[in-house]
Amino acid sequence: MSNKSFIVPHDFSEVADNALNHAITTAKVVNARIYLLHVVSKNKDIIPAENKLKEIIKRHEDENVEIVPKVRLGNIFEDIGDFAAEHHAELIFMGTHGQAGWQHIAGSYALKVITNSSVPFIIVQKETKISTTGYDDIVVPLDLHRETKQKLAIVASMAKYFKSRVHVVTPNETDEFLKNRVAANVLFSKRFFEERGIEMTVTVAPSSGFDKEVVKIAVEKDADLISIMNINKNTLFNSPFSSNYEQYMITNDANIPVLVVNPMDTPYGASVLFN
Repeated sequence: MSNKSFIVPHDFSEVADNALNHAITTAKVVNARIYLLHVVSKNKDIIPAENKLKEIIKRHEDENVEIVPKVRLGNIFEDIGDFAAEHHAELIFMGTHGQAGWQHIAGSYALKVITNSSVPFIIVQKETKISTTGYDDIVVPLDLHRETKQKLAIVASMAKYFKSRVHVVTPNETDEFLKNRVAANVLFSKRFFEERGIEMTVTVAPSSGFDKEVVKIAVEKDADLISIMNINKNTLFNSPFSSNYEQYMITNDANIPVLVVNPMDTPYGASVLFN
């Protein structure tokens, strides 16, 4: 029995099915159990939801992955994160779509669910497919926040499993202080990934419209995943990221899946994926 676990919140939509496909592919690589979770607000909805989850699992019984159905009474904004924490999950795979489906899990609502969880998310859209080899190329925007090291630790853990190439993208800063800060972070990243035997490239992008530049570079690299930190707060630095950066990234028009990591109050490495 696996000691690793993933969570897939499922609202019986196509995009949730796609999130499950991503979870299954990843689970095969790391030998993880998947909890298929549906949250209901009324007791009378529990049994019908359980039956629907069993139908979904039956469609994947040839995948050789353990999928456990779970129905929880509550609301998605609190209970998805709580359930993941209770089951010591490494990742939550969740679909995001337009104003339809389960409590309208669109960009802003998905971000609210993400923010209430200590467990990292992989957000996928309906059109996002995953290859049998998983996430071969991962793009990492390198911000100026101290939490960057936490993101690198999680990306490195995933890259080791998938033998991924990591593509770091940095803003072209003109301010000397910020320029030195970015250079220091790039140097740290190079050493960090080199020590772990992970191939890494560095691309400098214009700081104006940096979020859109990151997606553009991800398309050029044929990236399978973009990794970001969910930082909804003011910082000491003039951030190249726009105010709705996180929401833009998780609903990017290139349909590239996004790994979203919430910053922790502890030093990097305190919560490392797949440790």
